[in-house]
Amino acid sequence: MLSITEENYIKHILSLDLESISIFGVGTNELALSLSVKPSSVNVMLKKLREKSLIEYEKYGKIQLTEKGRLFGMTIVRKHRLWETFLYQKLDFTWDEVHEVAEQLEHIQSVKLVEKLDKFLGFPKIDPHGDPIPTEKGEIKIVSKLFLSEIEPGKKCKMVSVKDNSAVFLKFVQELGLSINNEIEVLSKLDFDESIEISVNNQKSRVSKKFAQNICVILSDKN
Repeated sequence: MLSITEENYIKHILSLDLESISIFGVGTNELALSLSVKPSSVNVMLKKLREKSLIEYEKYGKIQLTEKGRLFGMTIVRKHRLWETFLYQKLDFTWDEVHEVAEQLEHIQSVKLVEKLDKFLGFPKIDPHGDPIPTEKGEIKIVSKLFLSEIEPGKKCKMVSVKDNSAVFLKFVQELGLSINNEIEVLSKLDFDESIEISVNNQKSRVSKKFAQNICVILSDKN
């Protein structure tokens, strides 16, 4: 049994590891920023996690999850994304509401409950934000994706997930009429600020570079 704080550390290390293209692990400052805590607090917790054989870490070095730690992290992510899916599909929560509630529910320890939840939902592969749901064995299907900011004018793409899961960002996405699996056509880009004009459901909008860097897409077959 780990404390909620310890579980959160493992989840954040895993998340940063999945996002990174580096094979050398996660930096302490990077982890501190992700958790919004001081680096000194991170060092104290890392010692505890190392003692429990969940991470490999030397002072001033990179943090790497052990096989045990990675499986534990995947279990937390699996619970979180299943609960998000349940809240969205069965309780009519909006996709900008589910994250905060799932943050609380992901710490429930019952293996039987999670197995039954997965079966009840029909063994979903992705959550409401388009993120893959790990299997009970900790396996996860990573799909090669691009950011909307990388798509050239004249090309069409399909939104498959979002990088930013904050409520304020998701509300803005929804206001633009965007949702998972929507087709987006990139019409033009401004050299001045790299903002992008897009078309969604025949509605034109101009979005910022920052916005486009948080929308994950795959190229459409229609190109």
